[in-house]
Amino acid sequence: MAYNLLLCDREQGYLMPPSLREWLAEGDLAWFIPDAVGQMDLGEFYAGYRSDGWGAAAYDPAMMVGVLLYAYCQGIRSSRRMARALERDVGFRVVAANQQPHFRTICRFRAEHEEALEQLFVQVLRLCREAGLVKLGVVGLDGSKVAANAALATNRSYEAIEEEVRRMMAEAKKVDAEEDALFAPEPAGRASEALAGGHGSAGDRGGGASESSPRALGAEAGGRGDQRQEETRAKAQGDGVYPC
Repeated sequence: MAYNLLLCDREQGYLMPPSLREWLAEGDLAWFIPDAVGQMDLGEFYAGYRSDGWGAAAYDPAMMVGVLLYAYCQGIRSSRRMARALERDVGFRVVAANQQPHFRTICRFRAEHEEALEQLFVQVLRLCREAGLVKLGVVGLDGSKVAANAALATNRSYEAIEEEVRRMMAEAKKVDAEEDALFAPEPAGRASEALAGGHGSAGDRGGGASESSPRALGAEAGGRGDQRQEETRAKAQGDGVYPC
């Protein structure tokens, strides 16, 4: 029996270069964000880059700003989740023009331009409000996704948007710090102590630490802390966040 099915050939190369314009509908938020960023004054972001063409090529600040703003509009604060989305999410790939900066590059850009990003994000959200947002999907505000035709256009004053943006930026800074601590390599002191395997000082070799000694109590507390860290790590990986 012959089935009339569409062929699924994942090895088929493109006969023509793919166009990002074919990936998402014209009214998608992923198209609006770069357009909105293009209307902003980004001089403060470009000021830190050499204008003579020397040095290694850097990611375009306009693209980096767009990625951060798009991520915040999706309720994503983690630089690691952004980097992962840049590989797997069509909307992110459109905003980034198919470029994939490392999560540390994203985190460093946010930290270096925090104040400028706050001001810019307020301006972009005001543009969203003026545009009505009816065609633009959802915006992540108050920690949740708000429908496009919700009260953002009428009930959000300029001061309220400013406060919301400050909260978003603070959340992003906190999340990145927590994930850095969670996925950081083991400190050199602990690693060297583990490698020593108890062959430290003469006192340590003599009879070992008693169960009530500070060393033993610290090891017990460290074991509980490691268990909690593993539980937190497992939860983070379940949310799609992985160490790099």
